[in-house]
Amino acid sequence: MYVIAIGWLYVTLLMAATEANLTAGVLTFVVYGAAPLALLLWLFGTPRRNRARLSREAVDDAVGKDNGSDAGRDQ
Repeated sequence: MYVIAIGWLYVTLLMAATEANLTAGVLTFVVYGAAPLALLLWLFGTPRRNRARLSREAVDDAVGKDNGSDAGRDQ
C-alpha cells in the first residue's frame, strides 16, 4: 500500500512542478496529493489501530490492572 502512496505523491509532485507559480504548485501538491493521501492512509489504518488497541487491552487484562506500579505508602 505504501508503494501506491509513494507513487501518488510522485505524480502530484510532478503536477505541482509544472504549475505557473510557487503558490499554485504548493496548493496543487497539498490539495491533490498530501491531504487526500493522509486521509486515505488514516482511514485504511483504522483496523490496524483497533487491533493494536484490543491487543493492548488483552495484555492489560492478562497482567491485571494492579501491576505493582504504585508501591503505596509503606515503601
